[in-house]
Amino acid sequence: MRDAGRVAANVRVQLAKAIAPGMTTQELDLIGRDLIEQAGARSAFIQYPGPRGVPPYPGYTCISVNEEVVHGIPGDRKIQLGDIVSIDVGVVYKGFIGDNAMTVCVGVTDPNVLALVRWAEQSLHNAIEQAVAGNRLTDISHAVESTVKPQGYGVVRDFVGHGVGRKMHEPPQIYNFGPPGRGPLLKEGMTLAIEPMINLGTHDVETLDDGWTVVTRDRLPSVHVEHTVAVMEGKAEILTLPDV
Repeated sequence: MRDAGRVAANVRVQLAKAIAPGMTTQELDLIGRDLIEQAGARSAFIQYPGPRGVPPYPGYTCISVNEEVVHGIPGDRKIQLGDIVSIDVGVVYKGFIGDNAMTVCVGVTDPNVLALVRWAEQSLHNAIEQAVAGNRLTDISHAVESTVKPQGYGVVRDFVGHGVGRKMHEPPQIYNFGPPGRGPLLKEGMTLAIEPMINLGTHDVETLDDGWTVVTRDRLPSVHVEHTVAVMEGKAEILTLPDV
């Protein structure tokens, strides 16, 4: 899991550096494909089964721009100055999954958007602090909500974090809202993908006709950040930290 997490993190960081105004999200995705292959891994997303009646996911990474929350399918949308771009990278390496995401500001000057990104990142940090042995699962959930709700942001309820290991999505589901002190007891060695999805406006989302791309209902910006962590005694270990 450490090795897989490191690969996923390195790809995420290199992909973020590759973003340039005018490039399409598909061009960015193909860079991600090459980076994953060069690391000796494979994408955990390509051909991932969709909901009933929805074709498998067609991209190597998920690239979500502005109002797109998660699962943005790479295509001909061009990245512009002032956009925020959420990059979600999942890899399979030596039989294990590394899963992480970040939101990149591309020449953003809007203070409201910049603040949204900062608070989302802070909520992830606070949630990771709760991923320690002896806590309850919803201590993580509450940490996210209690960080961003006072700022007036919407916490996405329809999509969640998850356990992760040999498969992309394993129990338990990790909500980003709710009261603390509930759910399963966290035990040392559990590996979790914690991923706040925070909206500038309403928490309500909808899925586009492609069956994958999730957008905010009010079309205001959304931020997606994620780390895979290992529950430990005293302090969680972040498994998706890059080498540089």
